[in-house]
Amino acid sequence: MPLPSMSTDHSRAVLESEGMGTGSSRADRLTSFVSSDFEVPTGAEEEWRFTPMARVRDFLTDDLVAAPARVSSSNPALEVVGREDPRLGTIGVPEDRSGALAWEAFTQAHVLTIPAGAQGETVIQVEAPEGMSAAHLAIFAEKAATSTVVIEHTGVGELTEGIEISVADEAELTVVSVQEADRTARHFSTQSIKIGRDAKVHHIVVTLGGDLVRITTNLSYGGPGGDAELLGAYITDAGEHQEHRVFVDHEHPNCISRVTYKGALQGDEAHSVWIGDVLIGAPATGTDTYELNRNLVLTGGAKADSVPNLEIETGEIVGAGHASATGRFDEEQLFYLRARGIPEDVARRLVVRGFFAELVDHIGVPSVQSKLMAAIERELDIAGLASSSEYDGFAEEDAE
Repeated sequence: MPLPSMSTDHSRAVLESEGMGTGSSRADRLTSFVSSDFEVPTGAEEEWRFTPMARVRDFLTDDLVAAPARVSSSNPALEVVGREDPRLGTIGVPEDRSGALAWEAFTQAHVLTIPAGAQGETVIQVEAPEGMSAAHLAIFAEKAATSTVVIEHTGVGELTEGIEISVADEAELTVVSVQEADRTARHFSTQSIKIGRDAKVHHIVVTLGGDLVRITTNLSYGGPGGDAELLGAYITDAGEHQEHRVFVDHEHPNCISRVTYKGALQGDEAHSVWIGDVLIGAPATGTDTYELNRNLVLTGGAKADSVPNLEIETGEIVGAGHASATGRFDEEQLFYLRARGIPEDVARRLVVRGFFAELVDHIGVPSVQSKLMAAIERELDIAGLASSSEYDGFAEEDAE
């Protein structure tokens, strides 16, 4: 018997706020680099109500002390700078206590500048040793640059992190944040993105491991014509808490945003949270935006919370909407596959792979795609579904 599906879908914009609370606006949220400006959260606040507060206290304590995380890259262009570097803190301001504490905690930062006309891929490794560590990364793509940056997070400890991403006019940048830490690890990351005139950004979050992961992505536009695509994929295992929060602030005309996050959950107390906030300000005429979240629950005992929010202050837009759904396997798909003689466990594996397939293909970074598909296969093995070899055999039959 499938779980009941909960969904919302709006194909055209409406002049209203959804999910923000009476009389409140996402634009009015406090932002500050000073942690004492924020009260210590209790868990009753809107931005913390899904978070297991007992497991995140270390990230919220006064005078957070953290050693530098281990950051490395084969690209010699990655600079190590002090926190006094004037380029730091120019892209976004922390919007919660954990983000402000992360800003205060780092003693050195790493800066990557992608010069105009440059192309290529950079891989940055961020490893969290035992205990609390801090990292701060800043990525600047200059005008007309085209590049891909993959940030790989590993380790066994706790990591508090800030990432700043600036995409100058007419540049195109792909940034992939991969969370593949040890089962004991906990990770807070605030990722702030600013897109210039006629620029494009592809921001991809892939969360595969860690006891607790909370990724907050804030995106804003610096001029008209910006195009943003935010993709996310996550696999949440027993006892893990994975939280992805996205805020897209449309404040300039004729900009585009597409947000698509998909996750699979299995095991007792596996918990995923997705919050998608989109604000279309009064000057942002011609906006075209859509956000989508889908969650596939593979076993009992797992829970997914999904909250899309859309706030619109102008009616002169191309379109705006959102959709969210959580459920188990599609029974019609399973029936169709079993009617063709495919055993149920193999059919379920096909459905899960199909659930992720379009998003994986859209990532466009082969190394990340391979990593994600391998993780999906591992999870399906744990769930006791048919092996890859059995799947491949049926796939070949279908192709014929």
